[in-house]
Amino acid sequence: MTYWFRQHRYALAAALVHLRRSPGGFLFNILVVAIALALPFMGVTLLDNVRPMSESLSVDPEISIFLKLDTPREQAEGLAVSLRQAVKDKQAKIIFTPREKALENLKDKNGLADVLATLGDNPLPDSYVLKLDAFRNAQAGGDVDALAEQIRQLPGVDTVQVDSAWVKRLAALLNVLRLALLLLAATLGTVVVAVIFNTIRLQVLTQREEILVSKLIGATDSFIHRPFYYTGALLGVCAGGVALGAVTLALRPLNTAIAEFAKLYASEFQLAPLPPLAVAALLALSAGLGLIGARLSVKRHTARLN
Repeated sequence: MTYWFRQHRYALAAALVHLRRSPGGFLFNILVVAIALALPFMGVTLLDNVRPMSESLSVDPEISIFLKLDTPREQAEGLAVSLRQAVKDKQAKIIFTPREKALENLKDKNGLADVLATLGDNPLPDSYVLKLDAFRNAQAGGDVDALAEQIRQLPGVDTVQVDSAWVKRLAALLNVLRLALLLLAATLGTVVVAVIFNTIRLQVLTQREEILVSKLIGATDSFIHRPFYYTGALLGVCAGGVALGAVTLALRPLNTAIAEFAKLYASEFQLAPLPPLAVAALLALSAGLGLIGARLSVKRHTARLN
């Protein structure tokens, strides 16, 4: 085990020596690879911030039923019996909200009390909300639409709205974004491997005589290859760190713009940097891409020297 650590310590030291000989080229390669990594890293950051919000939204179908303003209160309350008959044996929770309570709830919203005071009479109708636990699966979407159409025919009903439709659209959109991010990451990951492949190729050609002399005195392929592996991994992890730093800095102007937009919806949503575990995973991924590019390049070009 001591010998193994000594070999890797020597390989790391040799890689650092070679990097110090041409720091300008190494820094330029870091910049190129960091640009390729920054876009998927930003996508991961955005999805990580949106995911908790999307998971907290209920995907159970809900039907909001708004009655006509001139519907008597007795008739409005009696509509619950017709709604119960419409859902039949399905598991459903029926919630009745009088127009007075709806107005009080709306007044509690920031900035709306003064606006509502200027309206005079209560403009809100009585309403019902049906929470349909029995229609959770996607195949039941047609049943929910049929039920909504049946409720529209009941006396006193003005508007019927299926509230969960936009949540399902949001979930579908997030799935599309995840797939697009995966394809983008795969494409740019290939670019990173290609850049590091070419960088290591140039180093192998530059050290051609040194490699040949090492082979003449009995150096093994593993001993010769190992410093180049460390070079590729160092290039990948440094580029990943630069990309993550750029993404973190970009969150500041983004949050300024998002804060102005969120105020319109009485929200304080902000983009947060990735947690330490996710940062470590992305750095490890960057190092892995660098190692793959270095390994492919070294095996190909040292074989030609042989």
